[in-house]
Amino acid sequence: MHWFNNDKLQLIKDRVENKYKVKRYIKFCIGCFLVALSFNLFLAPNDLVPGGVSGLSIILNHVFNINKSLVILIASLLLLVLSYIYLGQEKTRGSILGSLLFPLFVEATSHITSYINIDTSQLLLSAIFGGLLYGFGAGIIFKAGFTTGGTDILNQIVSKYFKIGLGKSMLLCDGTIVILSGIVFGPTKLMYSIIILYLISYMSDRVILGISDSKAFYIVTDEESKIKDYIMKYLNHGVTVFNAKGGYKKERETVLLCVLPTKEYYRLKEGIKEIDPEAFFVVTDAYEVFGGE
Repeated sequence: MHWFNNDKLQLIKDRVENKYKVKRYIKFCIGCFLVALSFNLFLAPNDLVPGGVSGLSIILNHVFNINKSLVILIASLLLLVLSYIYLGQEKTRGSILGSLLFPLFVEATSHITSYINIDTSQLLLSAIFGGLLYGFGAGIIFKAGFTTGGTDILNQIVSKYFKIGLGKSMLLCDGTIVILSGIVFGPTKLMYSIIILYLISYMSDRVILGISDSKAFYIVTDEESKIKDYIMKYLNHGVTVFNAKGGYKKERETVLLCVLPTKEYYRLKEGIKEIDPEAFFVVTDAYEVFGGE
């Protein structure tokens, strides 16, 4: 028996998406600015490729002299179309804002080196500070419940249709772009790009929560059926139910286990709070996840 009809599910979903809406949009803009600043101040001037469409723009700018922000915008719009076709309207809606605003921030900060002079001969320092600042900005964006679109969309498509984990799809897509940068800019720049990818991943995870690609939620709630419906219908993830007994009251209860990508952490956390403010849940890092769809 399902406790949620579509209207109730939509109501919970709208509450999660609209909660602290202004504050979330402000955080999103700050995150986009920091990512664009890192891109134009540390990475692009040194031909250091961070993966994603921003990394692809550096390669195409070097080979064909195409404006980097234009490449990011066109690639993001094309990926939005693919997202609508293969992932559906709901998933696409969450990527529209980032796909449009991020290239605007890149263009707005494209002349930042005229005002801030960074010694481009120190590639290691540029890679470290660029990767950390980029990851910090990306973490703020993800924690606010947004993405910048781009290869985030491609990662989800590859994960869905090739039945592989999101982490592996990210490694495949971004890894391909980074390897391409090695062909264009040489093995030294390739090694720096690998360092940058690691720092971006590390810092963004630190900003959101923990250091893993996936999070495991253990949930104890009086609204078990409602939270199960929310996870399965809205977030499209599976749930495992354990039988348990309280150590103090000795009462029988159930524990819900759900493992999902770190980027979905915000939506599940806020959804649980909306459905059952008294729910008890623990979030842990899931370092390796096997099986399931």
